[in-house]
Amino acid sequence: MSRQVLEPEQKALEINLDSSIYGAFAEIGAGQEVARYFFKVGAAAGTIAKTMSAYDKVVSDDIYGPEVSGRYVCESRLYKMLDHEYDLMIRRLREERPEAKLFAFADTVSAINYTRTIKGSGWVGIRFQLEPDAEPSEVVLHVKMQDKNNTLQQQAVGILGVNLVYACYRYHNDPEMFIQSLMDQLEERVRIDMIRMDGPDFKGIDHRLLSLYLVKNKMCDVSLFNSDKRNVHASEFLYKKQVMIVRGSFRPITHVNLDMLERSFEQFKGEEHINLKSARLLTEITIDNLKADGEIDEQDYLDRTELLCQLGMTVAITNCKERHKFINYLADYRVPNFGLVIGAGEMLELINEKYYSGAKEGLLLSVGELFTPGVKLYVYPALQEGSSELMTSGNLPIPDGIKFLYKHLMERGQIEDIKEVDTDILHIYSKEVLQMIQADQPGWEKLVPAKIAKLIKEECLFNFPCQRMEFEY
Repeated sequence: MSRQVLEPEQKALEINLDSSIYGAFAEIGAGQEVARYFFKVGAAAGTIAKTMSAYDKVVSDDIYGPEVSGRYVCESRLYKMLDHEYDLMIRRLREERPEAKLFAFADTVSAINYTRTIKGSGWVGIRFQLEPDAEPSEVVLHVKMQDKNNTLQQQAVGILGVNLVYACYRYHNDPEMFIQSLMDQLEERVRIDMIRMDGPDFKGIDHRLLSLYLVKNKMCDVSLFNSDKRNVHASEFLYKKQVMIVRGSFRPITHVNLDMLERSFEQFKGEEHINLKSARLLTEITIDNLKADGEIDEQDYLDRTELLCQLGMTVAITNCKERHKFINYLADYRVPNFGLVIGAGEMLELINEKYYSGAKEGLLLSVGELFTPGVKLYVYPALQEGSSELMTSGNLPIPDGIKFLYKHLMERGQIEDIKEVDTDILHIYSKEVLQMIQADQPGWEKLVPAKIAKLIKEECLFNFPCQRMEFEY
């Protein structure tokens, strides 16, 4: 389905001229930029019941309640604003305007400051009805501002808010088009790295697909969801935490994958400088991996993440082929320590690809970007080709030109083998297991954890040749 990309003024006027849409705007931080668009195009009386800002913290706390964290640009503040403003709309106007589809828009944004110590980011949301007196639906998102001055960032917040209101009433039936439309007239000006769409008008939408759409459409490089398949933001989930990242295809999860996850995280938590209460395990799937066979197969993506969620994992979908991009993203949230897990074979391929391509300066740069303070590489062993001997970080055939650098990193403790690995399972390869599953070849169940085998069979994952049970009522 194609759509016409409209200017924000056109969208605002179209909403204003729809007499059935009526609501309130509450904006904190970057000014009343969203409401401004609806006012300046005319006919605002058809849409706006109320606009407000609460810049003073005492005033804001009196209206919405205090924040335990002391932060005002945060997820919990946005939800308090939506709760308060939408409840007021219903209480004040439901009987007076029985034909109206009521809404409450809110944002709490910190725009870039004069000294540029604050880059500009915030939370934006709307609670709305598509039919009068219906139960409301809700969209909440997190935005990072890219413009380099305060005025432009304020303008971008206004455009984004208009796009969001318009999308709720025009694109609610198509979640990917909805998400794409949020960037109308905003290319390169904002990054949206978390979105939730809840309520009766979004029934059946899988939040994991929303994360995928954000990264696939280049609206951000990283999007996260938890084991409940709910989208979360790094600022709420990983702020000041110590994080181990395990990248993989997880297609499917084998005994090797599970051993890698468990052994590496136990070793990470055992480090002297790691606080057990703040240690987090994060699994990562890259867009490049999802595109390995061509275009992204959404069902294949859902099958992979279904297994990870069943194991209690938080999942990051990223556009970070270069691992340091992910590190840089998370560093904005004051993550002090990172553990990166990599297979010995993959590490050797990475080094050889960079070195023998003649990009030695590029290799040194990549190493320098990756091995910043607080980053440690945990190497999972592999069987040497045609042999039962193990390939580890200590016996990799490192090119002579970087042996000194490699040895230096090992002596500094930034490269280390994962210990207590189950070497009896290293012959298991996910690609081979996947082929066995799709052909229903006997014995594949023994190559994956029992819980995973059961789920694959019950849910017919990865094109396993089975039939779902259908019941007549």
